[in-house]
Amino acid sequence: MAFSITRDRRAAHNLWIIFWVAFAVRVLYITLAHTYHIRPAQDHFQFGWEMGRVARALATGHGYADPFVGHTGPTTWVPPLYPLVLAGVFKLFGVYTALSAWVILTINSVFSAATAPLIYRISTRCYSRKVAVWSAWIWVLYPAAMQYAVRWVWEMSFTAFLFTAVLLLALRMRNIGDPPGENPHQTTTQWLLFGLLWGLIALLNPTLLLFLPACGIWILTGARSLAAGFGKAALAALLFIAILAPWVVRNWRAFHAFIPIRDNLGAELEASNGPGSNGFPVMATLPLVANAPRTLLYKSLGELRYVRLKGAKAKRFIAAHPGHYAFISLKRLYFFWVSVPHPETSAFNEFFRELNYCIFSITGILGLALSLKRRVPAAGLFAWAFALVPLTYYLVTANARFRHPLEPLIAIFTVYLFRSAEPRLRRKKTLRNPDHLTA
Repeated sequence: MAFSITRDRRAAHNLWIIFWVAFAVRVLYITLAHTYHIRPAQDHFQFGWEMGRVARALATGHGYADPFVGHTGPTTWVPPLYPLVLAGVFKLFGVYTALSAWVILTINSVFSAATAPLIYRISTRCYSRKVAVWSAWIWVLYPAAMQYAVRWVWEMSFTAFLFTAVLLLALRMRNIGDPPGENPHQTTTQWLLFGLLWGLIALLNPTLLLFLPACGIWILTGARSLAAGFGKAALAALLFIAILAPWVVRNWRAFHAFIPIRDNLGAELEASNGPGSNGFPVMATLPLVANAPRTLLYKSLGELRYVRLKGAKAKRFIAAHPGHYAFISLKRLYFFWVSVPHPETSAFNEFFRELNYCIFSITGILGLALSLKRRVPAAGLFAWAFALVPLTYYLVTANARFRHPLEPLIAIFTVYLFRSAEPRLRRKKTLRNPDHLTA
């Protein structure tokens, strides 16, 4: 027992080291590389894009509004949680200032760094301590794992942290990695935490909600009593609804329509699937330029009617060109796992960028396949995540950042794949050189 307590304390100490090193590396990079100096082009639009615009409106007293150019009225173009965080930073440190950028990137870095201990915990429950150590330190130090924390004013680091936390909570609720003989005991507190985490994810990136039913059902199938499990799951669902309710009420008052989280699907559908579409969004389709016809139409119709008009146009085009839509959807599947092209970069840099991106997709998928083959605990749950999280992106739009919530799992599967290859290589070496056994 004393040994177990000492080991747990040592593990907790190591996790704090992992967190603080990850946080320090990210903040040093932000500070030394000056990534907080965001270009002022298009009136600082790259400072949070639509979320930054909404945050500016909130901080300057215009409410949750104005995602593009000028004062265009209320919006639900983006989910509310990250713009509210940005607005708080703007209130304290100034709108679109370098200090505000440094603060928000530092907050991003807190969540990115906090993901590393979660990776460690998932790995120890499903694989081994060696896989856990390597996976966590890859997340700590690998530049591609930290890029969205240190360069992007957007929600990816928050979302990846919460999604990884949900996966770890699911493992705990199914007692994966606990001592043998312990029956799964799912507490009301755990289920309420489950509802809370998913409520926050919904207000950050509702696309991930496709995975919610699979995750909940997987947890329920391990409950000691299915009836009791359903009761606790119902409480989690009520908490989830309660978290979304204020936003839904606000949307009803602003638009006189039921909008659970966001309303921009029609516009996104047209931007990536309308006339001239090639698989990823065309920025020229957004109402970004003052007095441009598209911007004037957005202002005159209002956001909800504008989005419905664009959605209807996209649907008509898709119905008239089903083969084209199927082709660009396959392109988006390719983009999600191989990398969205950046034609503005040099061919040399683009080659290595795409190589770096797709290698980890390949090793991650192979590591997941090996986990399924060897019946690693929770491999089925992870497979559902890989299947469901990208689905909307295949059908609607593409961007490299959309893979980020899965990248903690990709790091784990990659390490597991290479760690699994070591014993096989050792055995082959022994068979080729048997003399060293008798030396």
